[in-house]
Amino acid sequence: MQSEIEQLFDEKPQSYSDEHFRLFERFKNALNAGAIRSAQPDPMAKTGWRVNAWVKKGILIGFRMGAVVDMSVNATRQPWFDKATFPVQRITADRGIRIVPGGSSIRDGCYIGRGVTCMPPMYINTGSWVGDGTMVDSHALVGSCAQVGVNCHISAAAQIGGVLEPVGALPVIIEDEVMMGGNSGVYEGTVVKRRVVLGSGVILNRSTPVYDIVQGGIHRATDGEPLVIPEDAVVVAGSRAITKGRGHEWGLSVYTPVIIKYRDSKTDTRIQLEDLLR
Repeated sequence: MQSEIEQLFDEKPQSYSDEHFRLFERFKNALNAGAIRSAQPDPMAKTGWRVNAWVKKGILIGFRMGAVVDMSVNATRQPWFDKATFPVQRITADRGIRIVPGGSSIRDGCYIGRGVTCMPPMYINTGSWVGDGTMVDSHALVGSCAQVGVNCHISAAAQIGGVLEPVGALPVIIEDEVMMGGNSGVYEGTVVKRRVVLGSGVILNRSTPVYDIVQGGIHRATDGEPLVIPEDAVVVAGSRAITKGRGHEWGLSVYTPVIIKYRDSKTDTRIQLEDLLR
């Protein structure tokens, strides 16, 4: 499948044949089943992850070949128009996924594990992977190609940015047992390692350094590598004083995330998910 996808991506036909559409359906079914994914663990990589550029190419082919069609359930009350190649994913009760009524959407072409709970309204975009037992809370976004581990809690209004292009760019990675607090956001291919806790309102991206007041280091993205938040870190929203120029004269500060501790048993007790909700 990989060679067929890459050839179709590199050699765009004047029109797409039935054979091309069948190839894309096989590709999309493999995404839904978790047989392929846009990024995967790789112990040899510095971040522990590698991107599968050909999978992202396949997703882009779907956008290229799909026509915009009317997908409205009720054209008057809720008009809905999108690419015919990316409808809402068909999910059956035997998959063990809870989708609570209230306006959530899971787009075709993403993997949703068993025991995932989707609180309304939330949105999971194509190319993403959501591991078993994860909670995606109200108004949360799992962006295109984002990789979310098992038993995570993506709290209300949390945002996980999509990274579909460029095809070689690593998407956002949220590893196992991560807690993302309300209104937090992770963008631009940031890697959040296992058991990290992000406090409410924390924003992580390539532009903002993260100060570790426990171990004394500063975590930054570089030209070749994304921002990586170390395992078990507890990150809160902080500020850093401007030390020169007008900002200093006016007593201004700029936002910065701060690692204030590393996860312990007390932290686990405060953030544990209630099994009865699953």
